[in-house]
Amino acid sequence: MKSGFALVRNPFNPHQVSKVILNPEAVDCFVFWTKDPKKMLDKLNHFADYCYYFQFTITPYHGSVEPGLRNKREIIETFKKLSGKIGENRVIWRYDPILINADYSVDHHLRAFEKMAHLLKGFTEECVISFLDYYQKISSNLRKLDARAPNEIEVRKIASHYSEVSSSEGMKLKTCSETVDLSEYGISHGSCIDGTVIDTLTGKRIDHPKDRYQRAACRCVESVDIGAYNTCLNRCLYCYASFSEKAIRKNYHSFNPKAPLLCSELQEHDEITERKK
Repeated sequence: MKSGFALVRNPFNPHQVSKVILNPEAVDCFVFWTKDPKKMLDKLNHFADYCYYFQFTITPYHGSVEPGLRNKREIIETFKKLSGKIGENRVIWRYDPILINADYSVDHHLRAFEKMAHLLKGFTEECVISFLDYYQKISSNLRKLDARAPNEIEVRKIASHYSEVSSSEGMKLKTCSETVDLSEYGISHGSCIDGTVIDTLTGKRIDHPKDRYQRAACRCVESVDIGAYNTCLNRCLYCYASFSEKAIRKNYHSFNPKAPLLCSELQEHDEITERKK
């Protein structure tokens, strides 16, 4: 933020490096994804000149599924603190992905969602749900969990109950990257990087083309991702972005707070190109 830019490696061609300008004139909005932003709470002043909001995931899973996370009650308290600092319209609760196994039945999800929604009432205006996606890179993890996505009957049972609960707790309910039509339950298709949300927060009308590099069901608008794969210590077993324990540890120990790249250093053959705004 102080330097006004970040460098980002192309995950498919690591020697291709983009320079992304981060000054307030270049950035329409930051969207943060997190499961625990505790360490950011005292740093929000760095974003005083920017528009931003959070996608904050809280699920009912324990250490067998999400081994790196703190106690969920503590995380819920962090959610409330964040909401209190920046407003409930800038903290979106994500309850996803919804997976089914012997420990997490449909009924377990119904009870967990109801309990969490009650605790988060007044601290968010919106909840986003999605169902487990199968990626080849996490197939061994899903086999360990004996986990699957809900079937169509289960999806509709979940949608019906979640819709009633979210309505009673004053939250809009949306899906993320789902083709299933749940409009009969008052559930609309949503997006992580939501052009309508950004326009509302900025008070501007911005041209938001759909991000053509995402899946067909994804409704996110065009954006620049400055994150990197295998850099998260939460090690959630369903996560497509952190799938190699060895790479996570290597990257973690490569972190240099003064480097313009996340968990990486510039190499001799790297080619830097400034990303068009």
